[in-house]
Amino acid sequence: MKNKFYLLSAVIMILSTALPYFAVAQDPGGGPEVPIDGGLSLLVAAGAAYGVKKYREHKKKNSEDAGQDLK
Repeated sequence: MKNKFYLLSAVIMILSTALPYFAVAQDPGGGPEVPIDGGLSLLVAAGAAYGVKKYREHKKKNSEDAGQDLK
């Protein structure tokens, strides 16, 4: 009876340690296929245009405030 228990324990241990090596998932291949150039370039251009607009408004406001201080 002890021999069967040891044999069954050994088989279970071997299967539990060897099973993960057989159950390996497949490699998905290349990198993620996300189109970066489409909308991202438009968002960057819009952000740059908005930043330039805000900079010009700020610069114009500061020059007007400086002119009022001299009067």
